[in-house]
Amino acid sequence: MYQIYQEINKQLNKALNTAFAKEALAAKKAGESLNPQLMPASKPDFGDFQVNGALTLAKKIKQPPRQIAELIVIQLQKNKEFNNLCYPPTIAGPGFINITIKNDCLCQELLRRLNDKQLGVPLVKSNDQTKELKPIIVDFSSPNIAKEMHVGHLRSTIIGDSIARVLSFRGYQVLRLNHVGDWGTQFGMLITYLKLVIPEALTTPNLINIGDLVDFYRKAKKRFDEDEYFQKCSREEVVNLQQGKQESLKAWKLLCEQSRQEFQKIYDRLDIELCERGESFYNPFLRNVVKDLEKLGLLVEDEGAKCVFLENIRGKEGKPFPLIIQKSDGGFNYATTDLAAIRYRLQCHPNGDGAERIIYVTDSGQSNHFSSVFQVAKRAQWIPKECKVEHVPFGLVQGEDGKKLKTRSGETVRLKELLDEAVERAKIDIEKRLHEESREETEDFIHNVSTTIGIGAVKYADLSQNRTTNYQFSFDRMLSLQGNTAPYLLYALVRIAGINRKGGNLGTTEKSLKYNQPGEWRLIRELLKFDEVILAVEEELLPNRLCSYLFELSQEFNRFYDQIPVLKAKEPERSSRLVLCQLTRDILKKGLSLLGISTLERM
Repeated sequence: MYQIYQEINKQLNKALNTAFAKEALAAKKAGESLNPQLMPASKPDFGDFQVNGALTLAKKIKQPPRQIAELIVIQLQKNKEFNNLCYPPTIAGPGFINITIKNDCLCQELLRRLNDKQLGVPLVKSNDQTKELKPIIVDFSSPNIAKEMHVGHLRSTIIGDSIARVLSFRGYQVLRLNHVGDWGTQFGMLITYLKLVIPEALTTPNLINIGDLVDFYRKAKKRFDEDEYFQKCSREEVVNLQQGKQESLKAWKLLCEQSRQEFQKIYDRLDIELCERGESFYNPFLRNVVKDLEKLGLLVEDEGAKCVFLENIRGKEGKPFPLIIQKSDGGFNYATTDLAAIRYRLQCHPNGDGAERIIYVTDSGQSNHFSSVFQVAKRAQWIPKECKVEHVPFGLVQGEDGKKLKTRSGETVRLKELLDEAVERAKIDIEKRLHEESREETEDFIHNVSTTIGIGAVKYADLSQNRTTNYQFSFDRMLSLQGNTAPYLLYALVRIAGINRKGGNLGTTEKSLKYNQPGEWRLIRELLKFDEVILAVEEELLPNRLCSYLFELSQEFNRFYDQIPVLKAKEPERSSRLVLCQLTRDILKKGLSLLGISTLERM
């Protein structure tokens, strides 16, 4: 309830300052600005909000907290604007102040959000109204060329996509970057093998596809590990590629294009939009990274390699840990590329993206790498004070045995096969239910529902977990109609769609609302939390906060639906309850879309 929250916060701070102005000595002893510590109530029975500041302040000024709370309440009751918004506050325990918003204020806010495309979520505004907001970059997915996307890429892809969607919804200009692994020593190996076994691929378009290319990569790697002459040729091809030799570049582009086509099939299935900008994009800037770090006196040569020794990070022997910028053979590595990327992304146009925030979504195993890169970039003063770079780490996907998710043969689970199985399992379940209900549906209906449920279930199962932890992948759990799952949320939407089909007008312009049931007020309060949740996701970059909210909203709606008549109610209760159905539908649909999940009218 962001707008109301802000109003209460303002009024409380004003009242608190007034109260303690009369206690000048006490305020002086406090030694700091007053903080009411306003937060949502710990239990619905306590009201909407509670103020805990009296307890903290009591310790500072050596007065009983309940006495301080009483002074605050007296001042609040003298405040006309506060009284228009809230019922008289109460004091609980040693000095907690409980606040409940008036019912008519809740109804006004409900109607405001009903006709608001943002559903109460404020659009971000630039501090300088004469300038546009700077972009936010979300760097996610990042598969490697010549390798199929696996389950690890799933987490980066859908977490990054959800974060990008939430930021876009708030009004930010979001640049979704796919930092594809399209450069490096492995391409020397691949180009050498391509020239050796399929030389005609360089002259015949579309001769190989990704299926062949994955197997092709394995065979090339095996040859590289076993054949010294092949290794020598591969290293020479790396040099040829770096020097821009046309034949090597042509082979590289062919390999990249074949991978890109197969990646796009996955992105289309997952409804993911990305702007590809691979490692190769930053190649022209790598030498300047080395040159400028040398000028700044940060670069040190160690055993032939050029490094920056990190502060507060030490190796096994207690020595400062080095971040290698240029290897002893003159080559560059991931750190060099990532430093070049930071510089480009934060620099203003036309020499960069002019971003104010960069968000990297990768597995937690890369946390040390990014911490090191960020430290060097900050020490080089390549990150302006007003800009922020953040690593958004995530844990492993595990099987139900608690071990890293793999196939029965011990291989990494391919993302394509995982999605296929999810859709197939959803289809089997749907066909079983249709048979039990003696209900006939078209193949198109079954295909659409099974695809929506299968893909949505996979996404939601991942996003509903705290991304910082590992989670256990289970088709049975994620496809269940019970519990915190996508099918459960989709079913709540289907119920609302059924109300609409049965004659409920879910496009109301009702201006007068009447509620008298506790279940109605519980649902209303849940609906008005949406903006607060979105703002929290923006700040914390934890999509599971949104999932938890949508699940709680669905639970509250289902209780309302089961206990309180809607279509059979008389006016004005009928129209008022349809408003609750309409806003629940709108928030669930918007919330699921921010998670990248499609919705259904029928299941």
